[in-house]
Amino acid sequence: MSNENKIRSVAVVGAGAAGAVTAAALKAENYFERIVVFERRETPGGTWVYDSDPKPSLEVRPGRLPPDIDPPLEIPTQLPQVTAPNQQERYSKTPIYSSLTTNVPDIAMSFSDRRFAYGPFAPHYVPRQYIESYFSVHKTDSSLVLDTTVEDISKHEPSSEHGLERWKLTLRRYDPARHVDIWWEEVFDAVVLANGHYSVPYIPHVDGLEEYIQNFPGRVAHSKYYRSPLPYASKKVLIIGNSASGHDLTAELVTSAQLPVYQSRRSKSRWDGDEPAPGIAWKPVVKEYKPDGRIVFEDGSYLDDVDAVIYCTGYKVSFPFWNCKANGGALWDYGNEKLEAVYWHTFSRNFPGTLGIVGLPRALTFRSFEYQAVALARLFSGRNAVPLPPAEEQERWERERLEKVRRKGRRFHDVQWEGGETLEYLGGLFKIAGLGTLKGDGRIPPVLTEKLIWAIEHVKKYPEPGKEKDGDDHRDGKGRENFTSALAENCQVNTRNGGWVMVERPRKDLLGFL
Repeated sequence: MSNENKIRSVAVVGAGAAGAVTAAALKAENYFERIVVFERRETPGGTWVYDSDPKPSLEVRPGRLPPDIDPPLEIPTQLPQVTAPNQQERYSKTPIYSSLTTNVPDIAMSFSDRRFAYGPFAPHYVPRQYIESYFSVHKTDSSLVLDTTVEDISKHEPSSEHGLERWKLTLRRYDPARHVDIWWEEVFDAVVLANGHYSVPYIPHVDGLEEYIQNFPGRVAHSKYYRSPLPYASKKVLIIGNSASGHDLTAELVTSAQLPVYQSRRSKSRWDGDEPAPGIAWKPVVKEYKPDGRIVFEDGSYLDDVDAVIYCTGYKVSFPFWNCKANGGALWDYGNEKLEAVYWHTFSRNFPGTLGIVGLPRALTFRSFEYQAVALARLFSGRNAVPLPPAEEQERWERERLEKVRRKGRRFHDVQWEGGETLEYLGGLFKIAGLGTLKGDGRIPPVLTEKLIWAIEHVKKYPEPGKEKDGDDHRDGKGRENFTSALAENCQVNTRNGGWVMVERPRKDLLGFL
């Protein structure tokens, strides 16, 4: 690699789990002169930072996408600059509710070199503390720049005619002492986007919903702003959605709200039985909201006098800092719900040697981030064991992947465990990264141990009807023995929040709850 193409400075956007392991992987290369992690919150932790008061709840805007509701800020023409504080919503608060616990067994969710304090399913403050301490353990806390929002990322001219593009970051920090925003710019050789995708809530368009919201202010909300069942005491509640948050909120509201708690479902989830649990009534998809407050469902049934409607319908990925004009196009395709010009969910085809994305695919969460981070660190240092394939092959992978998920009705960045898709994905990153140097520079991608695989397939937060302990499979005996002995040895068992179960036979899409 010629000197003009060497990457010596890397900016990481976001100090959640993806940013923490990316910083550690970059530092382990012992190659980069400057690593900076920008985080808009006051502490590392990403989506696991708990905001006890998420108010004010933002205006509900059904069907609207991040380019409309989370647009870029207007940047001062001259930088550096001091301006009046920004008043535009930046969606910086998190969706963590008081009772939230992790969904993935800690042996699979935590990074390979450090376990959670306990598990297998830890309360939300454990991963938050884990991420924060991870920076300290790897001595990357000095790379953190907190309370600083990346407001623009633009391609910068290379330092020489044949050099790689660089990146200009426009940054904003609020100064509470003076009540002003401080703006400035910094230039880096490479950028890793690790900013997560649980910030901008999404509520789908439904006939009559906008008028209903106007007629009944405060009645419709997104689960991002839910913290506790107490405000819903004795209220008639309708939950929209039955993913992990929909499941948790419905079950929790049974303890406080008027019974039954109604749950609107498009399809049966993997933890739903043939009948709803006591105190819960299932409803089909909402067809229409009437001006008088009636909510009509697809089967013709309806509800009147509902006090609260909570949408547990997920989030939309947002990159408001990405300068589409300067960078030659958008980074995210909202029509297909995928990164533009992406390879292996991690590498940018348009900027293969200087831009990477960590934390987007739905796979093994923290652990899969580790594979991405190591592969990018090795690529940026020029030590990757296998080069990225030619642009044509990368484009073919993207095209074939899109055709496959369309055919199967899946999302592009959902990487399923069943059928070996997760193993293929992580194996590809492992192959690109390879080993470190003979002198020990560089982090080595972790192995998927028998204990880890057994835990993914058998230890479940939510009981699956018909799957609980219905007989042992001798093929799993060794994995179970190893895992359960490790739990006992390391005091990794916690059953305070309703317990957990061992499921002896795996079921399709075991990571479908993520």
